Amino acid sequence: MPDFLSALKKRPLLFDGATGTMLQRLGLKPGGCPDELCLKDPGMVKKVHRAYVEAGSDIVTTNTFGANRVKLREYSLDGRLKEINVAAAKCARQACNDKFVAGGLGPTGRFIEPVGDMDFDEAVGVFSEQASALKEGGADLIIIETMMDIREMKAAIIGAKASGLPVAATMTFDETMRTVLGTPPEAFAIMAEGLGADVIGANCSLGIEGIYKAILAMSRVASTPFIAQPNAGIPVLKGSETVFPASPDEMAAFVPKLVEAGVRVLGGCCGTTPEHINKMGSVFKGLKPVSCKEGGFTALSSRTSFTLFGGGLPAIVVGERINPTGRKALAQEIKEGKTAGIRAEARKQAEAGAHALDVNVGVPGTDEPPAMKRAVFAVNENTALPVVIDSSDIAALEAGLKAADGKPLINSVSGEEKKLASVLPLARKYGAAVLGLALDDSGIPDTAEGRLKVAEKILSRALKAGIRKEDVLIDCLAMTVSAAPESALETLRAIRLVKERLGLSTILGVSNISFGLPAREVINANFLTMALAAGLDAAIINPENKAMMDAYHASLVLMNRDLRAERYIKRHQLLEPARKPAEQAETKAEVKSIGDRIRKAVIEGDEENIVGLVEQGLKEGWDPVKISNSGLVPGLEEVGRLFASNRYYLPQVMLSAETMKKAFARLKKELKGKTGPGLGKVLLATVEGDIHDIGKNIVATLLENHGFEVIDLGKNVPAEKIIEEAERNKVDIVGLSALMTTTVLEMDKVIKRLRERGIKAMTIVGGAVVTKEFSENIGADEYGGDALSAIEKMKRMVREKAPAS
Repeated sequence: MPDFLSALKKRPLLFDGATGTMLQRLGLKPGGCPDELCLKDPGMVKKVHRAYVEAGSDIVTTNTFGANRVKLREYSLDGRLKEINVAAAKCARQACNDKFVAGGLGPTGRFIEPVGDMDFDEAVGVFSEQASALKEGGADLIIIETMMDIREMKAAIIGAKASGLPVAATMTFDETMRTVLGTPPEAFAIMAEGLGADVIGANCSLGIEGIYKAILAMSRVASTPFIAQPNAGIPVLKGSETVFPASPDEMAAFVPKLVEAGVRVLGGCCGTTPEHINKMGSVFKGLKPVSCKEGGFTALSSRTSFTLFGGGLPAIVVGERINPTGRKALAQEIKEGKTAGIRAEARKQAEAGAHALDVNVGVPGTDEPPAMKRAVFAVNENTALPVVIDSSDIAALEAGLKAADGKPLINSVSGEEKKLASVLPLARKYGAAVLGLALDDSGIPDTAEGRLKVAEKILSRALKAGIRKEDVLIDCLAMTVSAAPESALETLRAIRLVKERLGLSTILGVSNISFGLPAREVINANFLTMALAAGLDAAIINPENKAMMDAYHASLVLMNRDLRAERYIKRHQLLEPARKPAEQAETKAEVKSIGDRIRKAVIEGDEENIVGLVEQGLKEGWDPVKISNSGLVPGLEEVGRLFASNRYYLPQVMLSAETMKKAFARLKKELKGKTGPGLGKVLLATVEGDIHDIGKNIVATLLENHGFEVIDLGKNVPAEKIIEEAERNKVDIVGLSALMTTTVLEMDKVIKRLRERGIKAMTIVGGAVVTKEFSENIGADEYGGDALSAIEKMKRMVREKAPAS
């Protein structure tokens, strides 16, 4: 039998459909560990695999979606991880004969720091351990499914690739074309392709039309073969049954569009059956796959955005201000392990128009790896821009690469043998692009031809290391023109040669050119214009410098790289004359207000300084209630507005919530044991049979920070326990969560029992498969929706319940 990748090059491949849906059909009851079935009832699992093989599937997926050590620990089965995964792979192999077996990996249910408490290396270890066991059991490839967190996906791809097997990677998106944590399909695709995933795509959450939109977005930035695994529509409740409405024929009719978008691997997720796979496969296998086209551009990404340059696209600006060289205050802050200045610089540069941010924390005497980790986290949390990890310390580079949310750029490698041997493997492992300095062990060549030769060496070694050509950028090095008058022209000639001979993207630290001269920004701005005309694709500059940004934007217009001069016009609309003196005075007064500074700290998630600001407010005579009502609560309300307008995503919301938590902890000391009236009591639980609780945990944190008392019963909670605790604690609201279609009807059971027992608590339900219609059908008082919407609804619920005064 040919290997998976060889088969993929020759023909389209058909995956299987939903395992859970089929196991339910065969009599599986909610509760217990479904991944243990390969030990307890392998015959049932084999029936599912065989049904898909008979329907035409080329690949069947092991029943191991939750068989990682974190999820298995919920059932005290983590000690049997290897046994379960090996058995699952063997079970699939025995059922499918000459078909491919995909070892399935799912999320851990925990967030990776800084959003959560899971260490990145721990996450890599979790996925590596499971992938290794699946390989031992006979899996031909690994498929990573239903990921919501781009950092967890990064850890999963790295862990899965350690097995040596091909890797398919899919994330799940909602109707806004973002994951729960705000990642668009493009940012995921850029990162996954950089990491070396062999197939990338989308699964779950959406029907086939939504999955098509996600794949189409990916196809604009990536050339890796795509996989689509749609649900059979959005589930609806019919009577006592959860039904996926899309028929096999309806889904099959949409398959040609998926193929046109570049899908070479097709399967199904929740609600799809052998009938769906058979119909879809019949159409799919009769269509000619579309060739994946190389974009020719360089792509970087963060958690929530991406930037493209090179290949004829407009040049970008890389902000250079997060660098302690010659900046005593920033250097001291880095030494002290603080990040306030870094966060401020990140925000200012983003507002000034940077497209990516260079991060350098090289301060003598500082432990650079943890400093780099803190700095990258700070940039990730305060802007949507990709990062450039700038260090000569290999350990610091790796710390930054682990901390980066999406696909970063390494600054730098060179033609020096030691650098090539140490930096390129890191770039390959962590999926980063590399900035190559045109110097080698002999130094910086004087001529453009000499620098071209170094660039050729860097490119050759990068390609051998498995790094894509598009991910190699060359810095032709700007020398000080006051010391070497001919050097500027030689640098420009080198840029042209690298573009013409090698077709690589180019990048340049511009400001070195003017060292030792007066009015440096005049030299810098003019040299930037010349470099852009020579083919420069990325300029490392200070985006807050008006002369440099004016030169940059004017150059794009003159080079016809700014369609209808839209960027140029927008910039000058933003740079209106200064506001009136009275308005400036008003702003100054606002900045001085401690309430406004506390509000700003909450909005920006400034955990580092919030306690100090609260203490300053107390010293100025503000009581805890005033600090809360005039600073903390308005800050969190603004975060809610930013979230609602898609300017903030859950990581920023969680960071602001943690900032609030620290502030409230300090204020509680002033209350000396007294507690003010809370908004109400809320009991939260993930219903029986469901061990997914990420969404519930987010809601719990936000509720506490809005003044609610929260009783969190955890996950997989029996209905009777929910009833007993609701009654005993006399709660105002019972919040129920479920992620799986097999468990949502437990909500119906709980709500009915609450009513039967005469418990007056209001109810609100939420979870990935829960809809407003479903909540109404089961008699819930409210449908949660997203986390912040749920908080606002619960506030309204308790207000409406409260007796009139």
